[in-house]
Amino acid sequence: MASGRPSGADRTRSTGLRWNAWNLLLIVPLAMLFTPMLNLDEPRVFGLPFFYWSQFAFVPIGVVCVGLVYVMTRDEPVATGKPDHLSVDDLDEGGKA
Repeated sequence: MASGRPSGADRTRSTGLRWNAWNLLLIVPLAMLFTPMLNLDEPRVFGLPFFYWSQFAFVPIGVVCVGLVYVMTRDEPVATGKPDHLSVDDLDEGGKA
């Protein structure tokens, strides 16, 4: 029975959202925000407690993860088979007050 609501795949296409397994890599940079997990004194590297050097290590790791996700997903269209219905007036910041 057709309820008029789009199925999961159709809903993804109609809203412009896309899912890709590469997006799971974006969880890695978010791990640095869970600081209680990293609040340790040992092991020390160059005299720095684990918390500090792990935060420093997350910076290049996060850059690599975000860059890899960008490179692997940039060629995929956001919305396929759907024309852009916005006019110049809709995009104008001062159009409607």
